[in-house]
Amino acid sequence: MNFENMNIWCWLIPALVGIICGILGYLIGKGSTKVEDNSTEISNLKTSNSKLKADLDACNQKVIAASKIVKPAPSTPSKNLGASAASFAAGAATSKTIAFDASAAKAVFGKNIKQDDLKLVEGIGPKIEGMFKDHGIKTWKALSETSLAECQKILDTGGTRYKIHDPASWPMQSKMCYEGKWEELAKWQEEHKHGKL
Repeated sequence: MNFENMNIWCWLIPALVGIICGILGYLIGKGSTKVEDNSTEISNLKTSNSKLKADLDACNQKVIAASKIVKPAPSTPSKNLGASAASFAAGAATSKTIAFDASAAKAVFGKNIKQDDLKLVEGIGPKIEGMFKDHGIKTWKALSETSLAECQKILDTGGTRYKIHDPASWPMQSKMCYEGKWEELAKWQEEHKHGKL
């Protein structure tokens, strides 16, 4: 018996058996796999996505249309001052003032909150607060009614060092402050660090 040739067969036979088993395993595994056809689900999702995009565009158009405030033309003084005074009084009666609750704000934020402190808005510091106050925006309500373009214009007056600030969320945050939605504001600020939408 030749032992030199036997050594080669000890290596060759297990290698061939392994290769054959690997090929058979691959073929058996590939043959039993079922291919799922998701084309209908994909087309349904694409249709749903296009509808949602259309709804979003419609909502954006409504927001843009609502944000364009048309200033009424100055009218000539009316001789019927009683009617104008009555309409003014009715308008004043319907305008809703919201009382500031410092204890509720302190309970949420864990510190004393001053009314109309613009620094409570995430992204506004003492210098930006000063810039807004210099431009006549001194309250949360005033900031909540300020457009994004106006906020950016005020920031631009400070120079290039304020270009990194994004005022997109400031009116929304200040509206939450004005309306006393402290928990909602704290949750929003926790989820959106640095006040970015």
